[in-house]
Amino acid sequence: MPQQIENLGALERKVTLQFAKSDLLPQRQGKLKQLGKNLKIAGFRPGKVPAKMVEKQYGQQVDFELSFDHASNQFFEFAKSEKIQLVGQPRLEPKSELDAEQIEFDAYFEVFPEVLIGDISSAQVTQYHTELSEQEVDNTLELLRKQRVVYQARSSELPAQTDDQVTIDFVGTLDGVEFSGGKADDFKFVIGQGQMLPEFEAAAIALAVGEERIFPLTFPIDYHGKDVAGKTVEFKIVMKQVEYPELPEINNEFAASLGIAEGGVSQVRTEISKNLAREIARRTKGLLKKQAMDILSNACAFDLPAFLVSQEEERLIEMARQDLEQRGVPNAKDAPIPEGMFTPQAKERVKLGLILNSLVKEHGLKASPEQIQSEIEDQAASYDDPQEVTRWYYSDPARLSDIESIVMESNVVKYVMEKATVIDKNVTFAELSQLK
Repeated sequence: MPQQIENLGALERKVTLQFAKSDLLPQRQGKLKQLGKNLKIAGFRPGKVPAKMVEKQYGQQVDFELSFDHASNQFFEFAKSEKIQLVGQPRLEPKSELDAEQIEFDAYFEVFPEVLIGDISSAQVTQYHTELSEQEVDNTLELLRKQRVVYQARSSELPAQTDDQVTIDFVGTLDGVEFSGGKADDFKFVIGQGQMLPEFEAAAIALAVGEERIFPLTFPIDYHGKDVAGKTVEFKIVMKQVEYPELPEINNEFAASLGIAEGGVSQVRTEISKNLAREIARRTKGLLKKQAMDILSNACAFDLPAFLVSQEEERLIEMARQDLEQRGVPNAKDAPIPEGMFTPQAKERVKLGLILNSLVKEHGLKASPEQIQSEIEDQAASYDDPQEVTRWYYSDPARLSDIESIVMESNVVKYVMEKATVIDKNVTFAELSQLK
């Protein structure tokens, strides 16, 4: 039977498991007999290999497997009887020899911390309110126009201006020698959009087709090209083409290009208003959630299970590799990830997960079926076929689980807002977009 549990650290524990070798004999004999049926040795028919030869071949392997399995079963029975809140699987290490009459294993394991949430009544939560104006709709409409810009060639004698798209040849030299990455032909960029360094844009502006300019440029110290980072080089540019932007008119044809078949510009504005309202709701909800989570995290202090942190780190690393792969980064699966890069993030996520679990259990904040249904209906409302989206969620337990987590987090946010002081603040759409 297990001995007294030893504390090895804040959450690390050890217990010694003991049992007699004779406890394994019935299983041992059956296991060897089963293995003997499939053992092939020259001169013996299958299933007729002498027991001593089976013993010689598999004895130690069977002893180890049975001892390990018995120790594992004994540990979990002990953990259940003692109501131990285990984190992950125990690590079993044999203390005795395999042929000892009394078998001993040390079981190392972690337990969940006690999560005590401090007083949050003095905390403040800012609830932002944004009135959607026609100006925001106009701004979005203008952005959609710019996304559909068409560039037309200027007369060759007219110089480039801000917002023009220019095509240039350029070559850069450091101490009179061309450097790697410092040369290109027929290179396009739009003046004023920050695609190039300021000195480069300043040199291109006011140049007409066929004209050239030589100018110095000092690269930032943190520039990605290490050979020229922090150094002053000389560039020569030759203007090849200058094109001015031509924006589409806001009319029914423009509406059709956005996928609005009926209703014209009026319907476009209606759709924009709906999308902006959803964005306001999304950002407002996200800001409340972040504040609530920060308040809870600051109100709690407890040790984190190393196993959960390690597991979360691995998950974040895998997500990072998948992101690199989706971006087309070569050999993304083998890309080096600096050790400890995701440790702070993993710790915070594990901490919040434990806090939320504790709150949900203690205060009954679990998502109800009605709340889950309401959340799915809200999300489905933005699609052309809401019923199909609803069926899509309910057809997969994993998707339903994601929705359940979203609702549960909303319940936690409401709990925090009920306990803390809520300050209402009106902000413009632009201000809301900048808040983090």
